[in-house]
Amino acid sequence: MTFSSIAFFIFFTIVLLATIITKSREIRHIILLLASYVFYGWWDWRFCFLMLVLTVAAYVSAVQIDKRQNNRLYIIIGVVVPLIILGVFKYFNFFVTSFCRIFEISSIGSLNIILPVGISFYTFQSLSYTIDVYRKKLPAEKNFVKLALYIAFFPQLVAGPIVRASDFLPQLEEERNVNLQNFTTGIQIFVFGLFKKVVIADWLSVFVDDVFRTPNAFHAISIILAVIAYSIQIYFDFSGYSDMAIGCAKCLGYDFVRNFNMPYISRNITEFWRRWHISLSSWLKEYLYIPLGGNRKGSGRTYINNMLTMLLGGLWHGADWTFVVWGGAHGIALCIHKFCKKHFIKTNTGLPSGKCSRLFCFLAANILTNIFVGLCWIFFRADNFSTAGLMIIRIVTWQRGIIQIYAWVIVGITVVGIAAITAAIKAHRKAGASGEAIQIDGFYPILDLSKFWYLVIFFAAAGLIAGLAYTGANPFIYFQF
Repeated sequence: MTFSSIAFFIFFTIVLLATIITKSREIRHIILLLASYVFYGWWDWRFCFLMLVLTVAAYVSAVQIDKRQNNRLYIIIGVVVPLIILGVFKYFNFFVTSFCRIFEISSIGSLNIILPVGISFYTFQSLSYTIDVYRKKLPAEKNFVKLALYIAFFPQLVAGPIVRASDFLPQLEEERNVNLQNFTTGIQIFVFGLFKKVVIADWLSVFVDDVFRTPNAFHAISIILAVIAYSIQIYFDFSGYSDMAIGCAKCLGYDFVRNFNMPYISRNITEFWRRWHISLSSWLKEYLYIPLGGNRKGSGRTYINNMLTMLLGGLWHGADWTFVVWGGAHGIALCIHKFCKKHFIKTNTGLPSGKCSRLFCFLAANILTNIFVGLCWIFFRADNFSTAGLMIIRIVTWQRGIIQIYAWVIVGITVVGIAAITAAIKAHRKAGASGEAIQIDGFYPILDLSKFWYLVIFFAAAGLIAGLAYTGANPFIYFQF
């Protein structure tokens, strides 16, 4: 059951109506919890038991940590159990296969298991909750239903955003009723994300899949366009899911943090990671980078911590060495940017100081950043190193082949460009009025649906999405993580 399916619309309508007619907050939580397990069990009902084990481990560990002064045993249980589950289901076969290849020995066997959908996301939520209780950042949740709902809440369950317990659990203590204002805001955010997914990302996937499947048949121009197309596809696919998750939660009365903030306007790789998959970036920073020492132990250690964080971040995305290389490349770029910023860049804008116009410097820095990000996406998307290497070689050596100018690539570039220009104009107007520094942010174009013509515009947009939607089966990219 995906957000773009008819089954989900029926499911969500039933859940929404059930929460509207339920007056008791406790019963509403139970309804949402049961609905979340139905939603997750739609893929495979056995996954529900796995999520329940993680929830019980987090609940017992946190409660015992709260009770006892010597709580190291329980923090170990609360951290090790989720990591073991994640390791077995996602990484066991990868490490066994890699070990056999490195030492050139015959295969010692593998586990014939299905990777549970979204296991990386709800495992990270379980880990962050237990760690935060251990750090005394929040008290242990004594109500099992509330904790289970935090881990299993269906809008963000299978592909994020990664929600912090400190952000979500307090909302369960409030009367979060369904109301017209939340619903009209949430449904617009949902439709905004639906447009990204079924009109842009899914149509781009047709071209991207063809080129990445047989890159040796395509001209270098087509391969470059496919890389650009994939950069846009994965952004609209994943940010579209995040928008739909945020919209669903808003309709039900709950608030999630934004997960994307126009990453392709970034001037450097550090800014890119502040704008891309924000919930994961902040999670890795708080629960991995800072515990490793962050930037508190000298430049050398800072670079090492950056590399370790990004390597593990790459591995989090998938059990394959291509993801490790992708994460490592971003780690190296982050280290280079930190070094240059410390020794060569003298301004706070992230751009080199000098007499060149700010616009020229911005465009140059932005283009270079996106070229690097796009080249890295090749390793992220390619099935293996051979495919990735072949694509890069064909680009560099300008090999001939099929030239395909896919129309939806132009559409995607246009949409990204219009969004960036609109946000930049809005940011300049806001800065001019308030005197603040210019900060370009993405935004949801929310309309006042109580007004007739805005309502007409909304339904016209919804009809346009239905008419242009890609109807083939195309699951969200991040479901595999």
